[in-house]
Amino acid sequence: MNKDNNLKGILFMLASMGAFAVADALVKVSTAVMSPAQVMLYLLSGALIIFTFMALMQKDKLLDVRAFSAILLLRYVTEIIGMIGMIMALALVPISVVGAITQATPLLAAVGAVVFLKEHVGWRRWCSIIVGFIGVLLIVQPEGVEFDYAILWAILAMVSMSIRDLTTRLIPSDISSASLATYTMVAATLFAVAWVMYNGESFLAEHTNWRVVIPMIVLGSLGYILLIFALRIAEVSVVMPFRYSRIIYLLLLGVLVFDEKPSLRMLIGAALIIASGTYMMWREHLAKTSQSGDSLPK
Repeated sequence: MNKDNNLKGILFMLASMGAFAVADALVKVSTAVMSPAQVMLYLLSGALIIFTFMALMQKDKLLDVRAFSAILLLRYVTEIIGMIGMIMALALVPISVVGAITQATPLLAAVGAVVFLKEHVGWRRWCSIIVGFIGVLLIVQPEGVEFDYAILWAILAMVSMSIRDLTTRLIPSDISSASLATYTMVAATLFAVAWVMYNGESFLAEHTNWRVVIPMIVLGSLGYILLIFALRIAEVSVVMPFRYSRIIYLLLLGVLVFDEKPSLRMLIGAALIIASGTYMMWREHLAKTSQSGDSLPK
């Protein structure tokens, strides 16, 4: 990978996280006038159309029996639970808090890789993971404030997305990203339809603001596409630290749009998450590029 590709990858990653952040803000706005089930249905059905179109344009094989394999079924379930947690958290919790907590997903995924995939992690990365989770604790329980149980939705999203990321490592590499996204959107959309029906709600919400819903769908899908571009044209170790820009975007949106006032404790927690995640990725990069696999502890 040359420097130009890495620079393009960084710009794609920054744009991707910006698109996701604005989509998150629009989800929060939508939940003020629609139920979480209706918001989820709009978001998923729109993304399903976009990703199916992408897969067809790439001439991907969408009719694949592996779409029903155990690992993919587990991924669908964790994606659905993660989306429920994310939407509920955005509806009930300050957007800056949701963003900071969910960006700790790579830290939890690293722990899961050790436990379930038997990956080796040395003391330096363990220290980094611990520092990151200290950051999460600072955000979850601000000093002198009664615990807000709604934050558990954000934690549920973080845990579910971590498991989703772990399962992604086990998916055959010949299944394209667009196909994988399409399969996931089909499963999640069916769940959203069932959720709306169970609630006895209308599929078309009475107070739908299409000026909010359409950008929400487009930006959510665009963020995913830009993320794929970033990871495919640049070195992963170079672009991945820039995923934490989403925390900064959400902090700014929280202050400017939702009149949130992040505490010093919350800002310190977010900084610890960013620092620990970036350091962990840097150590992983050094381990992979070292001449001897044993020459540099992880």
